[in-house]
Formats: sequence, structure tokens, C-alpha cells
Amino acid sequence: MHEPEADASIKGWQGFGLIQVFTGHGKGKTTAAIGEMIRAIGACKKVGIVYFDKGGDTHYFERDILRNLGVQMVVTGRDRIDPITGRFDFSIQDIDRAEANRGLLAVQDMFDVPVDLLVMDEINSTVHLGMVSVQDVLSLIERKPSSMELVLTGRNAPQEILERAHLLTEMHLHKHYFYSGVKAREGIDF
Repeated sequence: MHEPEADASIKGWQGFGLIQVFTGHGKGKTTAAIGEMIRAIGACKKVGIVYFDKGGDTHYFERDILRNLGVQMVVTGRDRIDPITGRFDFSIQDIDRAEANRGLLAVQDMFDVPVDLLVMDEINSTVHLGMVSVQDVLSLIERKPSSMELVLTGRNAPQEILERAHLLTEMHLHKHYFYSGVKAREGIDF
């Protein structure tokens, strides 16, 4: 394992305002971001999250708790899980691109509020799947308030986003019970 590179531009930084990325094919990216949110709430900070490509109400049990904690929340995307078969729809449709762009507008709105910490959940995979361009996301990142901490999650983070990150954590998949036929479990996986 190699030592992480130091970033001289943030040496001695105090407070919020950095960019964090949680990516990789392992479980825990959104969970890590929610942990950051809980910690910020505990420090009496204002927190927001924009869920990209995570529509639907029945697969995300953390949302009610986060709302009760005062988290500003915008959910975008369609419900991709068929209620009868339980199968995930991997297709990318015009509605997916429209919803992703609605998410970018919601991020901009939270810049204007502003919140102290903002999570752009699944933005990396949303870019990777072509629902929004990496350039649109980078342009948005450049406009973030300097005192706002920004957390970007999702698989396949583009290199351009990785280069902007001050913290980069990659979740590596070594084992997953899904491959043994264990379906997503309520309260554990959603």
C-alpha cells in the first residue's frame, strides 16, 4: 500500500469546504456518506442530500430518519425495481436523463440555501451511465460555496472528479452475499 499524496493547497485547512468522493464496487458508499451527514448534524450543521437515480419510496429506509433529523432532501430518478418481479431495470431512458438534470438543479438550489454539507448520492454512476456529463458536474462543483463540504458517491467515478477530490475512498469488493443468492435485506441493504 502506498502513502496518500499530500495536497499543499489545503494544508492547515479548518472547517468545511472540501470535496470527498466515495467510489468503487464495494458496499458502503452511501452508508459512509450518511455517516458523514449524521456526524455533521451532531455538530449542529445544516445538511442536504440529492439522491441521483434512486427514485421510489420502498427501497431506502434511511430517508424518513434523515427527514426527521432535518436533512434537506431531493430524490430524483425513477423506481427501477419492478414491484412484481423484483428485477432491476438497467435501461437508460430520456426520463432518466431529465431526472438527473433535475438533480443538478436541486444541487444548485442547495448551493443557494446553503447547507454546510451536501451529498450528491450516486452522481458518479449517473455520470458514468451518461445521464449527465462530467463537464456539467465539474462546472457545478466549481460553483459550490467555499465553506460547503461536498460528498460525491457512486461507482465508476470519472477521473476528472477523482482529481478534484480532497478525500478519495474506494470501496473494494472482496466478497458479497449477493453472489451466494442472498437478496437485498431490509434494514441492512436498503
